[in-house]
Amino acid sequence: MNEPTDKVYGQLIDTISTTFAQGKQKTVAAINAGLVMTYWKIGQHIVEFEQKGQAAAEYGKQLLTNLSHDLKLKHGKGFSLSNLNRFRQFYLANRNSATVSHQLSWSHHVELLKISDDTERAFYINQTLNANWSVRELKRQKESDLFLRLA
Repeated sequence: MNEPTDKVYGQLIDTISTTFAQGKQKTVAAINAGLVMTYWKIGQHIVEFEQKGQAAAEYGKQLLTNLSHDLKLKHGKGFSLSNLNRFRQFYLANRNSATVSHQLSWSHHVELLKISDDTERAFYINQTLNANWSVRELKRQKESDLFLRLA
């Protein structure tokens, strides 16, 4: 009589484990999508501030340095000068937020920002999404010049 109970119990363990893994995966994806959009929005705020003429002023020359200092004081880490530059660059490369892939991690986007050619960057975005490349695989494919070999 114990055997069917053990089997049913094992199925319960498997079902709960699967549910937990799926929920965890969805949560990570939702958090990642939120971070990507937050970083895009920060970039937008910086660029819009610069475009209102403030960047031409003396203060504008030090904008990102000052922002980095003040935001680190207010929020702690995450607002280094290099991160603020990336947020700005991310927005400039994707002015239309609808073109931002929420399926890619911020690390994917940072790697893709290293590609200056829009066509090449779009190629690697599509390949990453279609083949579900990790950041490591994306780097490997870029270093092997996949785009140039197939173009």
